[in-house]
Amino acid sequence: MKGECLVSDLNKGLRKVQITLKWDPSPLGEEDDDLDIIAATYTGTGPYGEPAYLVHFDSRSPDGTITLDRDSRTGQGLGIDEAVTLELERMAPVYTRVVVGIAIQQGASRKPFGRIRRASYRIAEGYTELGGGDFTPVADATAATVAEFFRDESGAWRLRSSLRGFDTDPRNFARVMGKE
Repeated sequence: MKGECLVSDLNKGLRKVQITLKWDPSPLGEEDDDLDIIAATYTGTGPYGEPAYLVHFDSRSPDGTITLDRDSRTGQGLGIDEAVTLELERMAPVYTRVVVGIAIQQGASRKPFGRIRRASYRIAEGYTELGGGDFTPVADATAATVAEFFRDESGAWRLRSSLRGFDTDPRNFARVMGKE
């Protein structure tokens, strides 16, 4: 299937994945750029409806399987500005899909990805890079999905790359990011 990533152990699938985000601070005198990672979890009975739960803005999943590890509001610092860890192997069988996206906090004026300096993301399991890139293909969007994790017919977790742009604020993005 196009866009699908399989790890070397095809029977076991993905287990513990980290999605990281980085960007450069806004120029001196301009409003700070604040990007946020959002993870939406879905059940088998509602894989494209309302999420069972959301992890965003310095929160974690009720069962501790999805954790935001870093949260920057400016992009300042070295290396990673935001990170979320998905412990897929620990998720209850009722959860069959997790969609991860990035939303830009909107301030006084609309700010799309094209105005964020050097924003990029990376998806990895341990030292194995599974995907990533920049937001050039969705430069006019203010939010974007970057990954969809799903259980295959054997119950193993897989990754489908899904860079898809949205023109919405973080609150509304959380409602629509997982819809088909």
